[in-house]
Amino acid sequence: MDTLSAIAEPNRRKIIQLLAQRGNLTASEIARHFQSSGPAVSQHLQVLIETKAVFVTRQAQKRIYSLNPEPLQELSGWLFDLTNQWEQRLNKLDSMLSKEKRDSNSYK
Repeated sequence: MDTLSAIAEPNRRKIIQLLAQRGNLTASEIARHFQSSGPAVSQHLQVLIETKAVFVTRQAQKRIYSLNPEPLQELSGWLFDLTNQWEQRLNKLDSMLSKEKRDSNSYK
């Protein structure tokens, strides 16, 4: 699964937001923010680990989760490029429509 697919799920986006806002958290600290079961939250964390959006480290018997910004930055770059492409297309369309409107007004 890729990063975009992983964060398409709302609970995973919420986990990413929590880690971005609060820094490193344990699974139980993350789970407190959800009404779903601990195992369900763990499954979401596992998907985020597999897509490398989240790192996990061990401190004694605790697992500490932290955000890996790199895949999100790659996604941000892709979205930026896509947005620029559409803006260019829409700007060309706007120019073409403006020219057409000027041309039609000149015939009146």
